Amino acid sequence: MTPLDRAERLFDELAQISADPPGVTRASFGPVENAAHGIIAREAGNIGLEARTDDIGNLYVTLPGRDRDAPVLMTGSHLDSVPHGGNYDGAAGVLAGLVLLERLSQGPQPPCDVTLMAIRAEEMIWFPEHYLGSRAAFGLLPKNAPDQLRRSDSGRTLADHLREAGFDPQPIRDGIAQLDKSRIAGFVEVHIEQGPVLVEADCPVGIVTGIRGNIRHRHCRIIGETTHAGGVPRRSRRDAVLAGVELASTLEALWLEAEKQGEDMVLTLGEFSTDPDQHGITKVPGALHFTIDVRSQDDAVLNRFEARLQALALEIADTRRVMIDLGRYTQAASAAMCVDMRNALASAARSRNVPHKELPSGGGHDCATFASLGIPSAMVFIRNRNGSHNPDEHMDFSDFAAACDVLTEWATTRMS
Repeated sequence: MTPLDRAERLFDELAQISADPPGVTRASFGPVENAAHGIIAREAGNIGLEARTDDIGNLYVTLPGRDRDAPVLMTGSHLDSVPHGGNYDGAAGVLAGLVLLERLSQGPQPPCDVTLMAIRAEEMIWFPEHYLGSRAAFGLLPKNAPDQLRRSDSGRTLADHLREAGFDPQPIRDGIAQLDKSRIAGFVEVHIEQGPVLVEADCPVGIVTGIRGNIRHRHCRIIGETTHAGGVPRRSRRDAVLAGVELASTLEALWLEAEKQGEDMVLTLGEFSTDPDQHGITKVPGALHFTIDVRSQDDAVLNRFEARLQALALEIADTRRVMIDLGRYTQAASAAMCVDMRNALASAARSRNVPHKELPSGGGHDCATFASLGIPSAMVFIRNRNGSHNPDEHMDFSDFAAACDVLTEWATTRMS
């Protein structure tokens, strides 16, 4: 069995254990994510690699090098998924890492350890904390995270789910790191692209320039007054929906202005709804709930947007006589990829005759955690049709093989 044959079989096995029609579901610190990690650990043993799990559940598969004290070369990604998502988001990077280690194991012993990290809990949809597994590995989570964070589907705490999965929340409470950044020579994450750029460019592989940071408001609400749809004139209304529509329209205008000025920015109102128990065709809606997600490679753009958003909320609330509460928000900093590693990956792609292009990452990835700590970091994207975070993700296996070739060439050259 070749390394690529093994990967193809494992994609099928992951799909089978995760099946949750439509699509797949691997909840963070749930039984299916546990099973996925178990599959990777099993295969590591079959290949003859070392495997260990840290206190909080991250899995490390290592090909030992000649100098075991030298800084480690790392790759990896996550194995959890969004509910009813696709099978390749995260898993492609883990299996690409396994292909790399198996290929390297068939040649001369590398000069340093090469490690695949299968990371826990990347998908923020389960716990409201960016890059939970990788940040926990470096001791970066708030110390109250195990007891304050609750999983979206169960309502139970992170500590509960950690213990249920067989791990220990105490190292997070104590701020104990599982990884030492000074011991990592570099980190590369392979991942499917989550947009259409590579498909539109007819290009199998992308070299990521940077990971967009984001500001996310999860609990926005507008409170007005519920009144009669026919009996109340416009001047007397406190219409929550129209206030929300004005805010949305004005924010889109800010987005268009940013694009005209050449700024990198994307904006999404992912939820926008009235209460089905209260609304009705004959009622002026008195309450609206919505979310805001803005992303950019430039943190200054994000901060300017946030300041303008706060000001607009006050202006519209005053004009329309409603209350606009944007709630607390989370912010993840942008992360530039290492230029030297980007150039080396591009050179590896050229050496393997793999067409490639540079592009930013609109989605957040664990690679941002490594980059934020000053660890030389880079990402390789794989062309993916039909978007991501949905059951219709489609990655041609030939594109996956091309990305594995690039990763192997880069690692081999780096260690030669």
